[in-house]
Amino acid sequence: MNARGHMAGTFTATVENLPQVTPEQREAIVSAPRTSEMHRAFMADIPAMSMVETGGAARGATIPQAFTVAAWNLERGLFPEKSAALLASQTPDIVLLTEMDCGMARTAQRHPTAELASALGMHYSYGVEFFEIGLGGETERPYCVDSHNQIGWHGNAILSRAAPVASVLIRLDDHGHWFVDGDFVVDRNQPRIGGRMAIATIIPTDAGNICVASVHLESNGDSAHRAAQTERLIEALDQFAPDVPVLIGGDLNTGNSRDNPDWRDEALFDLARVNGYSWENNAEGTTTRPSLLTPHPTRKMKLDWFASRGLSMDGASIIPALDPNGEPLSDHELIVGHFGVA
Repeated sequence: MNARGHMAGTFTATVENLPQVTPEQREAIVSAPRTSEMHRAFMADIPAMSMVETGGAARGATIPQAFTVAAWNLERGLFPEKSAALLASQTPDIVLLTEMDCGMARTAQRHPTAELASALGMHYSYGVEFFEIGLGGETERPYCVDSHNQIGWHGNAILSRAAPVASVLIRLDDHGHWFVDGDFVVDRNQPRIGGRMAIATIIPTDAGNICVASVHLESNGDSAHRAAQTERLIEALDQFAPDVPVLIGGDLNTGNSRDNPDWRDEALFDLARVNGYSWENNAEGTTTRPSLLTPHPTRKMKLDWFASRGLSMDGASIIPALDPNGEPLSDHELIVGHFGVA
């Protein structure tokens, strides 16, 4: 295991298997007061909240100088085999994943990230966004194979055809947005420990190292909240990979606000531009669709993005998240971008 990072909110310890929450810890979470102080105490007490799980097998020592990246919010990872087939059709060198379960009853207690990495012949780095005690929402419970979660992780991941030089977990908040009593608590009977985060890795290419980050920003927040998370992410990446080209991708939840649902008004776009990032390599169009778990027929949003700094850009596309029979694999489309090291 590598030494833990010393940057505030960032952790570089890597393990083959994340240590699980104990029954005693779980009971303490259920019965604890819903305060930020208690949440921070639980975060510090659960080792997996400050570790990166790594596994899989990379096919090569480097990826090409011109490379393809796929980013996908896979909405738990309900269909690993079909999702792997759609990803394989795009021949990505790097895959940025968000909302990935591990040991959850709703996804058959599986580890979809590890299964995707195996199917695609890629290395993976996985980090925990939330420890979830409950079985999920009403649309998720019919898919549960048990009355409990064996592990209860939900997080982000990066798959790559070359093993990374380094990996880091970047925590974007620790106050318990989905735990404390307040305006944002969706279901008080299903407490979650954790918060929005990113996984970043340094990956070798034929022309030198690059840094890539898979990020999931807050859905139950406003533009200022997501901009603050973006600022923390950029600062952490500057410390983790100074003077290295950077690609950020994932579900930024842009426009996911009750008061102002227009993604164009998000402050994070200009904030990233000021820090040297470009948003030019994104395809036109919305990136959500109705799914089996999120059956909203009129929901059309643009939530998923690439932002790059120090890389050439050669086009992007939005791939429908459908299996060969037209069944949805996620409530987010797959986005694909082509980049290069200058």
